[in-house]
This record gives sequence, C-alpha cells and structure tokens, in this order.
Amino acid sequence: MKSLAHSLLLLGLCALMVLVPSASRKSPAQQTVADKQTPRLTLSREKNMLYIHGDHIPGGTIPINYLEAYCRAGSTDADWGKHTVVKHETQTIDLNDDRTVLKLKCTVADGIIVEHTITAKSDEVDFQLIAHNPTQVRSEVHWAQPCIRVGDFAGLGADQTDDKYAYIRKSFIFLDGKPAFMPTRNWATTARYIPGQVWCPANVPRTDVNPRPLSSEVPSNGLIGCYSADDRWIFATAFEPYQELFQGVIRCLHADFRLGGLQPGETKKIRGKIYIVPADMNALVKRYQNDFPEHAQKR
Repeated sequence: MKSLAHSLLLLGLCALMVLVPSASRKSPAQQTVADKQTPRLTLSREKNMLYIHGDHIPGGTIPINYLEAYCRAGSTDADWGKHTVVKHETQTIDLNDDRTVLKLKCTVADGIIVEHTITAKSDEVDFQLIAHNPTQVRSEVHWAQPCIRVGDFAGLGADQTDDKYAYIRKSFIFLDGKPAFMPTRNWATTARYIPGQVWCPANVPRTDVNPRPLSSEVPSNGLIGCYSADDRWIFATAFEPYQELFQGVIRCLHADFRLGGLQPGETKKIRGKIYIVPADMNALVKRYQNDFPEHAQKR
C-alpha cells in the first residue's frame, strides 16, 4: 500500500509540473488574438500613392497622394497648372521587410532634392524630410501638398455616398483653442476654384496658399483631422513648418508643409505626423502639443 501511495504521489507531482507551465503559456490561437489586439500600421507605395494599412483602421487603408504637388508662392489667386505647380518625380529608395520604414526621394524641376523617411508605428506615421538646394539659384518652391484621402475612414467614401463633401461634418480644425467642426464659422465660398476651404496661419502670407476659398479665421494650431464612421477613432495630421490647412475636393484633408524657397546650397528639415488613435481628443491634443510645441506660437 505504501509503495502504491508513493507511486501515486510521484505521478501527481509530475503532472503538476507539466500543467503549471503550460497554463502560463499562450496557445498559438491565444497569441494570434493578442497580436490582433495590438494596433499595427504598415506602408506601401504604388505609383504616386502612399498607403497606410491597418486591420483596425476604419476602411482598412488610408491613401495619400504623396506628394500631390510642389508649389510656388503667389498662388492664392493664380492658375494652378500654369503658375503654381512645379513638376517633380518621386522615387522609392527602400521599403524594409516589415513594411514600416519607407524612404523616398523627390527631384523637383527647379533642382531641389527632398529626401523622405516615413516610419509607421503602432498608432502613428512619422515623416522626416530633408530638403536641399544644390543649385546656384534660389528655389521657386514654397510649399507642398500631401493629399490624404479620409472618406472611407469617415464612412463617407465613394462606396457609401455620392456626396463628395459629406465627410466634412466629421472633420475639424481648431479655432479659439477648441475643436471646430466643418463647415466652420465664416465659411468662405468664393475663390478662383471652388469648393474647398483653406485656413492660413498668421505667419504665412495669405497670397501664397491654395487657390480655393480662404477662410478669414486663423487656426489656433496646425492640427486637422476627422472622426471615424463609428466615432471610435480619430485621424489627425500636422507638419512643421506648415503652410496651410486645407479641406480639399477629393474627400481629403491637408496639413501642407512649408519650404519657403531654399537659397543656393541651403538645407531645411521638415517633420510631420499622422495620428490614428482612439477617440480621446484631450489625449490627442496633449500628444500633438508635445510633438509640435512650435505651433502654439503660430496663431
């Protein structure tokens, strides 16, 4: 009897040693679930379009015409094709294996070179740009446009509605330090090209922005964004230095960045963010203010 009891005790201890570690480990299925709960953004590029991918993103993908155009000054009341746009060509230099770091090179017709390092993280995409003028003459380029298509994110894309401007009711800038949903107060309706809406910061000449209706309102900061279809997520973007905020005509939002015309041999750095975060506006604003402290001084 003692021998039998001893054998049973040893068997029980062995079983316990096997069961305890296995209980603390996640099965492959559990690990997959855990991975899916962690937001993950990746990048791809086709022709002139940059795509942000994420299983958690409403709509699945955010397309960006990157870059739509490099632009001259004196653009507010000028012909877009004949005067404003400076032609450019964008080349993909590298995309890493996990599709989180994309490097591009823009060669602009007036001779400047702009190198882009674009990094996808769990809930943001970071943009680091270096613009250099290797020529002996001043660059004509004063600003540039990343055209970010947010219609599907807002649940108001081409498959959901024929109204190309329905998405603006979920879109915002900041006036008087608070989110202001579109159409904002003093919504402008006249310009060389309509519709659309431009907001110009105080430090940028109002003669040098998009030739769409220009609001008399000065934005409180450089953040522009929109809520997702289910209001659970916020998309927002900002660049430093920035030229304008713009609600465009292809279900798009812009925080267009400023170059200011590079002198011969001059180099400038530009940085930007795209945030795709849970719908906590206060948390987003704190994060944006930490990333772009300069914008608090650019009313």
